[in-house]
Amino acid sequence: MRDLKKLACVAGVAMLVSTGAFAQAPAPSENPNDAVPEAANAMPYGEPINLETAKKVATAALDEAKKRNWGIFCVAIVNPAGDLVYFEKQDNCQNGSVNISQHKARASARYRRPTLAFEQGLGRGNYFTYLLTLEDVIASRGGNPIVIGGKIVGAIGVSGGTGSQDNVMSLAGVAAVK
Repeated sequence: MRDLKKLACVAGVAMLVSTGAFAQAPAPSENPNDAVPEAANAMPYGEPINLETAKKVATAALDEAKKRNWGIFCVAIVNPAGDLVYFEKQDNCQNGSVNISQHKARASARYRRPTLAFEQGLGRGNYFTYLLTLEDVIASRGGNPIVIGGKIVGAIGVSGGTGSQDNVMSLAGVAAVK
């Protein structure tokens, strides 16, 4: 019986010691998120886009759709905080795209990057699934920042077609103010 107690104690101590070693294991070195960049730079926000400029961006995006004979899109323009400034919807746009276009614009403005960056990040594998935990992210192309004078003044979001169609229109809108 005494030997059995000793054996149980030794086994218990071994388990405690081994679990501590696993808890302190370093993160796998192949994780690209473990690299610490030397600099942290982000494009600054500027004065919020005004209604006139927002309409110009939306018009350019919708002109691209007309040029390609696409008639199924929603276009949203937001300020740097992601608040809606202007919205336009083609007659045949699906109802779900109303909110999606605004979501794309909002995520692009708030995170200062195209929504395509989130889509591509998730495509890089498990180390980027954390993107799904970030508030208000949408991993679908078609949202792009609007930059004037090197500063983000807002963003455009387009929805209704394929991701590539949404992005083509969104980039056409952005180009209208360059």
